[in-house]
Amino acid sequence: MRLKKVLLFSDDAQAELDSVEAELEMVELQISELLEKQTKLNSRKNKLLQTLEGACSSAQPSGSSKPRKPSFNFSWSEEVQAKLCSVFQLSKFRPLQQAAINLSMSGKDLFLVMPTGRGKSLCYQLPALCSKGFTLVIAPLVSLMEDQLMYLKSVNVPAVTLNASSTKEDSKQVLAGMIDKNSPFKLLYVTPEKIAKSKLLMSKLEKAYNMDLLARIAVDEVHCCSQWGHDFRPDYKLLGILKRQFPKVPLVGLTATATSNVLKDCQKILCVQEPITLTAPFNRPNLYYEVRFKDNEDCVEQISQLIRERYKNQSGIVYVFSQKDAEAVATDLQKRNILAQPYHANMEPSDKSLVHQRWSSKKIQVVVATVAFGMGIDKADVRFVIHHTISKSIENYYQESGRAGRDDGSADCIVFFGFADIFRVSTMVVMENTGQQKLQNMVAYCQNVDRCRRAMMAIHFDEVWNDDECNQMCDVCRHDYITMDITKHARDVVTIVEMASSMDEKLTPLKVCDAWLGKGPAKHRKTIKVTSLSRLEVESIIIHLLLHGYFSEDFSFTPYTTHFYLKLGRKAALLKKDNHSITMKMRRRVMSHATVKIRECKTKLDFLSV
Repeated sequence: MRLKKVLLFSDDAQAELDSVEAELEMVELQISELLEKQTKLNSRKNKLLQTLEGACSSAQPSGSSKPRKPSFNFSWSEEVQAKLCSVFQLSKFRPLQQAAINLSMSGKDLFLVMPTGRGKSLCYQLPALCSKGFTLVIAPLVSLMEDQLMYLKSVNVPAVTLNASSTKEDSKQVLAGMIDKNSPFKLLYVTPEKIAKSKLLMSKLEKAYNMDLLARIAVDEVHCCSQWGHDFRPDYKLLGILKRQFPKVPLVGLTATATSNVLKDCQKILCVQEPITLTAPFNRPNLYYEVRFKDNEDCVEQISQLIRERYKNQSGIVYVFSQKDAEAVATDLQKRNILAQPYHANMEPSDKSLVHQRWSSKKIQVVVATVAFGMGIDKADVRFVIHHTISKSIENYYQESGRAGRDDGSADCIVFFGFADIFRVSTMVVMENTGQQKLQNMVAYCQNVDRCRRAMMAIHFDEVWNDDECNQMCDVCRHDYITMDITKHARDVVTIVEMASSMDEKLTPLKVCDAWLGKGPAKHRKTIKVTSLSRLEVESIIIHLLLHGYFSEDFSFTPYTTHFYLKLGRKAALLKKDNHSITMKMRRRVMSHATVKIRECKTKLDFLSV
């Protein structure tokens, strides 16, 4: 009787699960349809606004053809405009820059969300020149500070830094300058660690505040404050002391990637009561986005060939996963006659500075870097950013790739997407609150073949994207795709993991691949249905099943490392039902006549992304 009740309960639970799954699929379809409708309505709205703006312009009095001089509404406007031209050699502001500068000069607290390369730094550098005293800039990386200091020196703007590599003499001069009424410098760059640990610095800041010499506080890469941000740094959480101690000093927080939820978190952490938020559109129309399949055996050869043929004598960055990778890939590129040097956190500060300076002055062509070479790097003529390994999130990728094309010239952002790399990165982010979900979103970006790359990014910045605006500046918008039923393949590979689990065995994704291809332990080969698919196709299907809940992650910790195993996901049981099916989108590749004949007119599928 008890067994009968258990079976009845199991059947009821399965029936309810099927019902919930069906309802979820219907909701997802409705969401997709509503998003598409929203995109079309926004596109129509923008066209109507442009039409109205054109009509208003044509209705203006036409008595004079001479351009009007801009009207200045603030006491500082003329000085700001003059220094924009004379110091920064710019004839006009980019979108939101002037509004941000006026708000900061008015003493307002401000959050500025602007794409990488759109000129956020000017929004505190220019006000610093037009204000009494100095502006305190908190930056997360020494490389970022050095980059800005090099630039400011080139335009004769007095700026200094205090960090772990500062000499005692330099530190003494900077601390004295902070309370000098003649303001020997206009910008002081410090790390958040310096604010947290140096009581002497806080003492000088307090004196400068009382003397009205602390003009404003700029928190660069402000998303680092939030645990939900993609680059959380614990010392950023302590920066709330600045607004508590110096309440009359305006604060500007700057970032390229923060969502509205992250900004709300930053507002609380920084103790900012009512900040004004300015948000620029995320799109960088001059950047071309592309994903390529990573063949581990000749990936560096592919990268070197790209650099030699497409980017000859042009500057670029190759991002890698680890310090070891930075050294190895840089050495491999050097062997192929490419001027490349590594950059990572474990290098001596002087060596990092030398690499940065040599790259900025074009003495080397490529920096092979970990994320230590990162936020705020401001070299205008970077023509390519290549990722040897995927980023841990779309936010990270958007920021890292955004170091290309800051001069508004065309530039390429290319990811080499490798199966094994997914699990290397996964074990790195396992301790982060949202690490796995963010990584899965990045993997989905790489797998995707039917949605514009920019559309995938827009989701993360609370924006709606019209694919037509891409202008074929991503690989997805340049290629066709087809849909394939992979239900049979899914059942076969899920059975492999199910059998291993029944025998109390754990399989890594690589071992699942090997087993399905008939390369596993001999004792299993008789019971496993070996596939005729290529390894590339096998890997793509496994990733698809992981992303869609048929597999899930199973982590195991040892004293030395973290292992990633595959286990059955919440949707695996659905494959037991005859009426359940799984489809997968794949890029279509154009074939030669000979290939068509050999394949007997069957479509060849490219699993570079799915």
